[in-house]
Amino acid sequence: MTNETSEKIFSNYGVYEVNENLELSFPNTEIKIERIGKNVFSYSRNDSESNLVKKIIPTKSNDLTIEISPIRPLNYPARRTSYMYLEFESPVFLSENSAATVFARCPIEIGVFLLHNEHKNPLDWFTCDPLNSRFGLYGAPDSGTLCKYSSSEIAESYEDSIPFFNAVLEINLKNELDSGHSISKVIFPISDYSVYYKNSKAIIDSVNAIMKKKITLEIFDVSSKPIQTDWAKSPTYEHTIDIKRIDMGVD
Repeated sequence: MTNETSEKIFSNYGVYEVNENLELSFPNTEIKIERIGKNVFSYSRNDSESNLVKKIIPTKSNDLTIEISPIRPLNYPARRTSYMYLEFESPVFLSENSAATVFARCPIEIGVFLLHNEHKNPLDWFTCDPLNSRFGLYGAPDSGTLCKYSSSEIAESYEDSIPFFNAVLEINLKNELDSGHSISKVIFPISDYSVYYKNSKAIIDSVNAIMKKKITLEIFDVSSKPIQTDWAKSPTYEHTIDIKRIDMGVD
């Protein structure tokens, strides 16, 4: 992030009611909603890559209600996978038969939802960090799993996310093996995980990651753990699909 980005005041996540006009500002992105007629609004989004998105939104009522929330980072640069590959900047070493809990940063995207009655319909999405939105391959080139990739910093707590760029998730690590191992990465189906927000901060459901024996192989068994929080739960942007499970090997 540039100094200009860090010093600028941005809009928060949340629900916005639009009667006439609304302008929202996020890092590298500007959104404008305007009334253009009775029960009709225009929506436009402009970003740092000179992408301009425009939509016309007819409404049944006189006002328009939207929700801006963090979503799973699965859409940019293209929807190709449901897996997240977090590589720790500093590996975590676990001795045999030990456990530890760490907080890590995970990238997010931002969704725009149209609210009416009890429905939340996806209207648009964007990323504030396109330069760091990339893919990675876990496994062999001919048979590996394509993932969204990010180098992840260890965070201090749930409050330690960088607004609009990432969220914090808790990772519960456990080593059930008879020897110590360094853990440098975790791969998991992020479509199984919910995202939550408060003001400009975001958090994600916890990851349970256990190193253990599976027959003769040493594997890293990863699963999701829903969290209890009073933060608002983000709507789901992408369609839910069945995910093929993979076993991570132990480094």
